[in-house]
Amino acid sequence: MAINVEIGDAAAPKPITITIGDEAEALPPQPPPKPKVQEKISLNIRKTVDGNLMILDHEELDIVVMPAKNKVVVFPKDEITDSTYPAQDRFFYHLVKKGVIDSNSVHGGNVYGSMEGRIVPSYDGSTDPLEIVVFVIGGFIEEETPYFSLFKKQDKQHIQDLTNPDDEDSTELGEVPHEEKQGSLRPGYIRGPYGMTSFYRY
Repeated sequence: MAINVEIGDAAAPKPITITIGDEAEALPPQPPPKPKVQEKISLNIRKTVDGNLMILDHEELDIVVMPAKNKVVVFPKDEITDSTYPAQDRFFYHLVKKGVIDSNSVHGGNVYGSMEGRIVPSYDGSTDPLEIVVFVIGGFIEEETPYFSLFKKQDKQHIQDLTNPDDEDSTELGEVPHEEKQGSLRPGYIRGPYGMTSFYRY
């Protein structure tokens, strides 16, 4: 339905056209507004040929997100040490507490030293579980970074103290006199296993 309204005199009419109804509905729809970026995080990620995401920022673990298999797997970085399992345990504890990994699915992987867990799917499809998992992993790495930075600093300082001590923590050659019995090297004792050294003398 169209309504024409003329304003002005007959010699120079200035019509104004107002369209109401079906013709207005035929206008092209406006594109939806772009969603605002809520958070940003920077990670060292590589994408494999089969679509897996390898996150390599952690000092102890290599983290692999597998969208096709809907799971997250962690591997030791270089070799298995005493701190490997505690790091894996902290990692999955963090992901379970954030609600992105099923706690009943966390178990050892088929590769020696690995651990894996299943990604929880979105209940209504409104969110992308992959994006959330990667974001939560980034938060875990940010929490772990100060700990490993402090560990590296202490280890570097320990090596410095051993290889190049200052005057207060070092002695010149001959400053400490030789003693017949000094430290743990006591003559008259045979050093043996099982804590039985005090029973054998000569």
